[in-house]
Amino acid sequence: MSTPSWLVAKPIAHRGLHNKANGVIENTLSAAEAAIARGFPIELDVQLTADNEAIVFHDFELDRLTGETGLVAERNLSALTGIGISGTMGGDNIPAFKDYLARIAGRTPLVIEIKSKFNGDMRLTKRVIEILNDYSGPFVVKSFDPDIVAYLRHYAPNITRGFIGELEYASKSDSFLSPEQKHRFANLLHFEETQPHFLSWRVKDLPCASTYLSRLLGHLPVMTWTVRNPEDRARAEKHADQMVFEGFLP
Repeated sequence: MSTPSWLVAKPIAHRGLHNKANGVIENTLSAAEAAIARGFPIELDVQLTADNEAIVFHDFELDRLTGETGLVAERNLSALTGIGISGTMGGDNIPAFKDYLARIAGRTPLVIEIKSKFNGDMRLTKRVIEILNDYSGPFVVKSFDPDIVAYLRHYAPNITRGFIGELEYASKSDSFLSPEQKHRFANLLHFEETQPHFLSWRVKDLPCASTYLSRLLGHLPVMTWTVRNPEDRARAEKHADQMVFEGFLP
């Protein structure tokens, strides 16, 4: 399967075209509409709810972006979609993934990141596949978790799939990973199982062998995240095919 041409055609708005100072918060419908108005594709995150549904939200915890505390996974869909996003001027609540897609309605391409705790739980991936089966707009799916990418390969081979990688895995969310997993992920040692159609790589880690050889030998497009300044943009333009950006208009 070849990757869609739009994947490398125009920069991708990270979690939508958000701007906190203007009350447009990441992963909200307002941020999505702002990206559409400027003609940008959208990168978004999906999380699992307690009742095995999918919402558009980045963090595992509610604390940073809402007035609530606790884990997203401990609340059901109806409770989560009733929670307002702090700082929004558009009255945004946490959107259900299905409702988000209905609002986008194919008006711009989507890069959908499936979040993971690297524990083999495929409930979210299964639900995302089910929902996307009824969506006719352009999209690709990616994940940091090679098990999810491998699952997509086996059970949804028609979906363009990507692996998200980096070299250090030093963030809070990477505390789930063992040193052996970090080594395997950084060096694409899962490639035979995942066979991604594209890579999404941390811009600060470019250039590196994993992306260089994938582009050179595998002819895989590389998008890079998250580009926030001129230095990052120059690195992306030299060593990648596309960028996921925030904080400026490219």
